[in-house]
This record gives sequence, C-alpha cells and structure tokens, in this order.
Amino acid sequence: MKIAFIVDPLHRLKAYKDSSVAMMRAAVARGHEVFAIGRESLGARDGRIFASAVALQITHDDHDWHRAGPAEQYDLTAFDAILMRQDPPFDAEYVAATWLLERASRQGARVYNDPRAIRDHSEKVSIVEFPQHTPTTLVARHAGDIQAFIDELGDTILKPLDGMGGSGIFRVRADDPNRNAIIETLTAFGTRTIMAQQYLPAISEGDKRVLLIGGEVMPYSLARIPMAGETRGNLAAGGRGVAMPLTDAERAVAEALAPTLWARGLLIVGLDMIGGRLTEINVTSPTCMVEIAQQTGFDIAARVIEALEKQG
Repeated sequence: MKIAFIVDPLHRLKAYKDSSVAMMRAAVARGHEVFAIGRESLGARDGRIFASAVALQITHDDHDWHRAGPAEQYDLTAFDAILMRQDPPFDAEYVAATWLLERASRQGARVYNDPRAIRDHSEKVSIVEFPQHTPTTLVARHAGDIQAFIDELGDTILKPLDGMGGSGIFRVRADDPNRNAIIETLTAFGTRTIMAQQYLPAISEGDKRVLLIGGEVMPYSLARIPMAGETRGNLAAGGRGVAMPLTDAERAVAEALAPTLWARGLLIVGLDMIGGRLTEINVTSPTCMVEIAQQTGFDIAARVIEALEKQG
C-alpha cells in the first residue's frame, strides 16, 4: 500500500514520542510505502484534488528518523490510504483542507479520519451527544449562564472550545475572587462560546486517554497525571504519562461509543476520561500511542496499519 500522512512539517515532529511517526514505522515494518504531505499543498484543478508529497525512508533513529525524496505532485486517489494528522488549531485553513479532502473522498480517495466527520466533531462540543457518559456540562458564552453554573456546582473547569494541550483551562470555584475576570477573558466579554464542566476530583488519578482504532477499544489507557498543585493532566502542561489497563467504567463508555464513531469514518479516536466520565472526543490527531507501547508492549500504531489493511 501507498500510505500518505498529512502532518506538520517533518522537522517539527518529535520522533521519540510522535504517534504519526510510530504509525509510519509500523507501516514500513509491514511492507508499505510511506509519504508525507503538507496541508498547505492541498489544492484542486479542474475538479481533481492534488497535493505535493514526498516519499519517506524511515529509520529507528529518533534523531535522524527519515530521509525524504523529491517533492512530486499527486492526485490524492494515487494513494491507498491518507491519514489526516495535522495538529490543530482548527481554523479556517483547517476547514478548507477538510473541504478538499472530502471532495477527494468522493473521487475515491480513502481518507482517515473522514474529513466531514473531523469537521463535524468539535473535540469539546461533540460530547454533548453522549450526556449519559459525561460530567455535568455547559456550553455557553453569556456570563450569566456560566456564573449560575459555577454557583450551582461550586467547583468547575472552564475551557475554550479550540484549545489543545491544556491551554486556556481554568479551575474556578464559587468563591474564586477572579471568576469574573476569568469568564470575561475566556468568553472575550461574551463574544466567544466556552465549555464549563463539573470538576472531577478523580483528576488526581489521571486524565485518561482511551484509544479507539477502527471501532475497536484498545486495552490500555494513558493516564496523564497532573503535577503537584496542578489541575491539568495534559503532557504538554507537565503531566506524567502512566499506561494502565482500562477500568470497567472506561471500557463500558468506550464500547458504547466505538461503533457509532467508527461508522462515521473515525478510524483513530482518543477519548479523554476522568473517573470514568467522558470529557472530550479527540479526532484530529490523537496521540499517546508511543507511551503506551513503551510501557506495555502493546503496539497501537501497528493496529492502525492493520485496520487500514482490512479496509483495502
């Protein structure tokens, strides 16, 4: 198979922990050809969708992990599978890329995650479809609604809808003297919608990343455990990653969601859970595969390639 990865610039990928690199290595190990595409090269001409791609030779040296051939222009249907792994922000250019990739899919290209599903699944707001599995949650931008939510629950988490890596997340208690300023900042004085959730004390045990691959629930999570005195477990915010077998509660939620999400073309999904409650559904470029493999020996990246082979 010819497998193309739409990724951030190759020199920015940290091979020692990057899930996309792990998938590239798994693909090569199974005899497939690997290509890299920069999102900015996507375009359309006379109805056909094209991109500039480079063939990659992949090594196991994390400091010198690839060799890239010359860039060539390809019709996207020339690839057997295309993995959209561009990191957020989910801005207008990201949306434009999903439009082009959706058109390529209709022309026969196999794109994962499905471009329309990525566009339709806000990684924050998508959880409102599954309220039975989530903490008490509010999505709003009016200060009065958010203030009432904080007063009702007493201890909450506020976060922007377009953040990643723990950026812009605040824990706000009812007696917090800064709550007005935090709400004004996050909502830009009522012009931006945010998410508020019930604070879950189980965060001390980790913000768990549970991975779904092709509708199958992977048996291990990565618990992102916050530093002392920190609310956020995100690795980018200094959290410590510890691989753990799924709890019964985590597996029940994952098994409930997996068929629905896979039916929408979401090959790789990262569910975020705290205390067995669903807090986010990550579909743009879910990670944590490398840490789980290093700590347990369970190779989730290889499972992704196997799932692509089954689709072929």
